[in-house]
Amino acid sequence: MQLNSLDDLRPIGIFDSGVGGLSVLRAIRKQLPKEAIIYFGDQGHVPYGNRPREEILRFSHAITRFLMIMGAKEIVVACNTASTVALQDLRKAYPEIPFVGMEPAVKPAAENTRTGVVGVLATPATFQGELYASVVERFADNVTLLQSTCPGLVQQIERGELKSLKTRAILASALYPMMDKGIDTIVLGCTHYPFVIPLIQEIVGPDVRVIDPAPAIARQVERVLDSHDIRAIGEYSQPLQLFTSGNLTLFKALLPKLFNQECKIQEAKWEDSELIVTGTSS
Repeated sequence: MQLNSLDDLRPIGIFDSGVGGLSVLRAIRKQLPKEAIIYFGDQGHVPYGNRPREEILRFSHAITRFLMIMGAKEIVVACNTASTVALQDLRKAYPEIPFVGMEPAVKPAAENTRTGVVGVLATPATFQGELYASVVERFADNVTLLQSTCPGLVQQIERGELKSLKTRAILASALYPMMDKGIDTIVLGCTHYPFVIPLIQEIVGPDVRVIDPAPAIARQVERVLDSHDIRAIGEYSQPLQLFTSGNLTLFKALLPKLFNQECKIQEAKWEDSELIVTGTSS
C-alpha cells in the first residue's frame, strides 16, 4: 500500500457565494476522486451578483485566508461574480498558491453555434466585468450574444426550488425572447445555474445546447495540480468537508438535492471580517 504524501492530505479549496459552486465540486470530485476537498459556501452573503465590488473583494480575500489556514494547496473560485471581481487581485495578493477561476464559456459556444446566436445567463456583476468583456472581444466577434441576468434565480436555487413554477417563470422570461431570435446555444455564466439544466432543457428543447462549465473547470484544476506537482498520488479517496456561513440545518437539508454524497458539514461564521468555525453536523 502506498503511503499518503503531504500533497495527498492537503485539500483543494473551493468557494462560492452559496451552493452554486457545488456544481463545480461535483465535477472536480468526479475528475479527481483521490483529492481532499474543502468547500465554503458564503450563504450568509448570497447572492454576490448585485453587491458592490469592494464587498466582494473583502469577502474573497477573507475566504481565501480561511482556506489557506485550512491547508489548501490550490483554490478554486467557483463563483463567476467573485472570479470577475477578485480573481486577479487574489493571484497578486497570494502568489504562493495557484488559483482557478470561472470564465463564461463564450469561446466554445461561439465556435460551435450553427445559427450564430448564443444566449448567456449570468449575474449583473459578471456582465459588467472586464473578464466577460475580454472573452467577448476575443471570441465572439462574429456571434450575436443575447444576455439575461435572470433576477431571482440564484435565490430560488438556494431554496432548493429547482422545478417550481416560479423558477420556470424566471427561466421562461429569459429564454423565450432568446428562442424567438434563434439561439442554438446557452452559456451558463453562474455556477448556480447548472442545477436547473433539466428545466432549461425542457423549456428550450433538445435542439438547443446548454453548456455546463463545470467539467472544463475540473480539467483545469487537474492541469494546475500537475503543473505545480501537487497532485494526490495515494490509492484512496480523501476527505470532503463542507462549510457554510448560513443556516447549517437548511444547508444540510438542501444538500441531497444538489450533491448526494456523505460528508462532514460545518458552520463558519463571520466575526470581524474573518471566518470562525462554530459548529459541526455529521
